[in-house]
Formats: sequence, structure tokens, C-alpha cells
Amino acid sequence: MLRYLLRRLVYMVITLWLIVTFTFVLMKNLPGDPFGEDSQKMTAEQRQILYAQYGLDKPVWEQYLKYMNNVLHGDLGVSYAFPTRKVTDIIQQAFPASLELGLWALAVAIVVGLILGIIAALNHNKGLDVTAMFTAIVGISIPSFVLGPLLSYFVGVKLGWLPPGMWTGPSSRILPALALSFGTIAILARLMRTSMLDVLNQDYIKTARAKGLSSSTIVIRHTIRNAILPVVTVLGPVFVGLITGTLVIEQIFVVPGLGKHFVQSIYSNDYTMITGLTIFYAFILVVVLFITDIIYGLIDPRIRLTKGASK
Repeated sequence: MLRYLLRRLVYMVITLWLIVTFTFVLMKNLPGDPFGEDSQKMTAEQRQILYAQYGLDKPVWEQYLKYMNNVLHGDLGVSYAFPTRKVTDIIQQAFPASLELGLWALAVAIVVGLILGIIAALNHNKGLDVTAMFTAIVGISIPSFVLGPLLSYFVGVKLGWLPPGMWTGPSSRILPALALSFGTIAILARLMRTSMLDVLNQDYIKTARAKGLSSSTIVIRHTIRNAILPVVTVLGPVFVGLITGTLVIEQIFVVPGLGKHFVQSIYSNDYTMITGLTIFYAFILVVVLFITDIIYGLIDPRIRLTKGASK
């Protein structure tokens, strides 16, 4: 087990190093000027001073080594758009809202998606199955940036049931969470249905029925526990996908998260902000995948992290 964890940690470090390196190279090859429109109003001397201040006058390899050293020390640099603020400070201030929205969406997706998948599997080829899968198809077909404005207008403005925007209280979280989680609900529902149908046809389920166990006991203790394993394996990427997916939803529902900073940094060529947010999200993804692997092994007693399996 320890060897497996150490191996995974090494892979995490290599992955993060590659992401930081590729992101740095891509930023250096983007068109435009890092100081945006202001660069056209500056004299050559003023631009030279700014380039020297941010170290952009150094050779690329020297900039890369300095940036890697700063990243290792938790310093993602100073935003070009906000010269008095560090990228880490902006992340610390704005990320809690993005994280909260992502957690709300994940909770909604897990509960609704699993319930729909279970209902569909237990009523295979019946009306409930068709209805659940139709809902899943609709969920996959409608992107969040389309569903978001529709929910905000009809549910928030026309019907007045929930706040159409802003981040003012628990009720203001519902619409953006629904818009963000709708596609994930569909994915989890289809995955849970397929896994449930596969488990229901296993020999040990037939044996449990032959022993006289009740249907509820078979479903709860034997079927769902084993059928949920494929769902657990995708929860890590799904969670990170929901957090990164908030970038557009935050703009629609005026959520004070990282979305506005990411969008603005692209428009203004704020290289340090783009690079810092990319590294931050990549770090979350790698860590979540690592935790998911551990949880998968804990849930399924048949999985053993042996020396042979870890190779």
C-alpha cells in the first residue's frame, strides 16, 4: 500500500511539472501584449520599465526557472491586471464561492442521478425507465450555458420562485447548481443504470434471491453497493469538471467566484492569472484523482493494492 501511494505521488509531481511547463510555454506564445490596450499608449521607455519590473526582459529559460522556483514556494506571481494583488490572494478570496457552487452541483447530481439510474434499472424497459433515460438524454443535449439563462429567466424572473442571480443566500444557490449539474445528472443516471443492470444479472444476485432474501435487501445491500463502484471512479473528474464548469455559470448568475477573473484574464492577456488558475485547477484535479483511487480501493473489498497490481 505504501509503495503504491509513493508511486502515485511521483506521478502527481511529474504531471504537475508537465502542466506548469506546457502552460508557461503556451503563455509565451500567445499573440498580443501582456499589458493589453495600455501598451499602445506607452512609450518605449515605459514598456521597458514594466518588462523589467515583471522580469519579462530576461531570457525565456531564465523566466522559466524563476517561475518554477516561485511555484514551488507557492507564489503564482502578481496579476498584470491588478498590479497590487497576488494571484494566490485572488484565488483565496474568490475560490470559496466557486467551490461552494461546485459542491452544491455535485450533491444535486449525485442524489438525482443515482436515484434516476436506480429507478430506471429496477424498471427496465418500462415507463419509468424510458422517462428517466429521456431525461438523461435531454440533460446531455442541453449545455449549461443554455440552461442557465433559461432557468434564470423563467424560474427567477417570470415565476419569481427563486433569485435569478447574485450570491445572496441559500436560495440563490439552487438555480446555478441545477444549471451546472444537469448534464452531470444525465451522465451519472446512465452510468448507474448500466451498472445496476449488469449487477442484477450476476450469479450472486440470483443466489441471494434463491436464499429468499427480500428484494429491498438485495437491492440495498448487494446491488447498489457493487453497482456504485463505476460511479465512484468518475466522481473525481466530475467534481473537478463541475468546479471548472462554474466559469460560465458564474457569469450568468453573477457569482463572485474565479470565473470572472479567468474570463477577464483571457481578454486582457493577464499571463500570470491564466497560468496561476490553470495550475491551481490542475492541482485540484490531480489530488482529487488520487483520493478517488484510494476511496475506490476502500469501497470494493475485492481490490487489493498488491505489489503486482501496482505495477
